[in-house]
Amino acid sequence: MSTQTDNRPTAPLAATLERFFTTKTSCDVDATMSYFAPDLATYSDATLGWDFDSFPALRNVFVQYMPTWAPPARSYATGILSNDVSALVHMVDTPELFGGELRILAAIDFRDGKIVRWVDYWDGAPYPDELYVKFRTPDAQFPREFKDAEVPTQAAPELVTAATAVQHAFAAGDASAAAELLHTDVALTDMSLRAQLIGRIETARYLGRVIADVPYGQSSSLRHVVGGAAGGGFEWTAGPKHGGLVGITALELDTNGLITKLTSVYDSRQLPPVRRAALVGASIGP
Repeated sequence: MSTQTDNRPTAPLAATLERFFTTKTSCDVDATMSYFAPDLATYSDATLGWDFDSFPALRNVFVQYMPTWAPPARSYATGILSNDVSALVHMVDTPELFGGELRILAAIDFRDGKIVRWVDYWDGAPYPDELYVKFRTPDAQFPREFKDAEVPTQAAPELVTAATAVQHAFAAGDASAAAELLHTDVALTDMSLRAQLIGRIETARYLGRVIADVPYGQSSSLRHVVGGAAGGGFEWTAGPKHGGLVGITALELDTNGLITKLTSVYDSRQLPPVRRAALVGASIGP
């Protein structure tokens, strides 16, 4: 496993979160809940619209589901970007947990050493149709904010600066301004479109083709930032053409503050099929 953490100074959340995933996989409800604050603001799934807004509500979910998890069921991190109070986690839930493999970017905030806010973002396209229909909150009741206002951003200032700058460039539809923030060898990944661009030149060209149409692009708005000086992520809400779709973009930074990795995920099932197909095609270029 490759785990990058903020080492300016050291970031104890990496070890804490590794222990959390081991405990969760062991299906010990009370030990798992010991990582959460009694005044938990939310544990949310932004794709299905689940919003467990209290400690008892989250405990009830684990009580319901954990007894059904049997080996080889696992929940684990593949990358952690953090300071000592917030983290962006690349994580996986295997199919034995919720019926399909979930590759997730999670935004996590701590208070007094306990998790106070956790929001999962993942693409619903590979998830089984019947489970997506069964579990997704109806549009009329679907939450569009996940206690963003109740838990202020605690990310490292360097990350907030980088995240704010690139998101503002995206929101303005300005691919050139976004490119100026990127490292020469940047890797841009759209997990929802299965698209990857390597290098600032190709990435800038790609953004020029898609920035008006991707959910994290033109007219999107910044909501919340998590992570440390070496990287983290920012949560966003898409513009009007995407109907309030929410998502997250993970960032990794070099020592000069340039972006070396840029990874976004959102629920591509919420895009009209024609638009999604056009965006996938745009990753290949003209």
